[in-house]
Amino acid sequence: MSSKSAKQLDTDFEVEAALAFHDEDAKATIATLLGDIKHLRMQLALAEAAMSRGMTRGWTPKFEREP
Repeated sequence: MSSKSAKQLDTDFEVEAALAFHDEDAKATIATLLGDIKHLRMQLALAEAAMSRGMTRGWTPKFEREP
C-alpha cells in the first residue's frame, strides 16, 4: 500500500486548483504560471538592485531554485 506524503498531497491539490481555475486548460495554466515566474523574477531583480549588502548581512537572492 503506498501512501503519499503531505507535501505531495499539497502539490497535487495546488495543481488541481490551478487547472480548475483555467477550466482544465493546461496551456492556459502553464502560460499563467510562466507569466507569474517572469513577474517574480523582475521583482527579485528590482529588490536586489534596491537592497544593500549590509541590509541583508551578505545574503543575495538566487534566481534559480536549488534542488
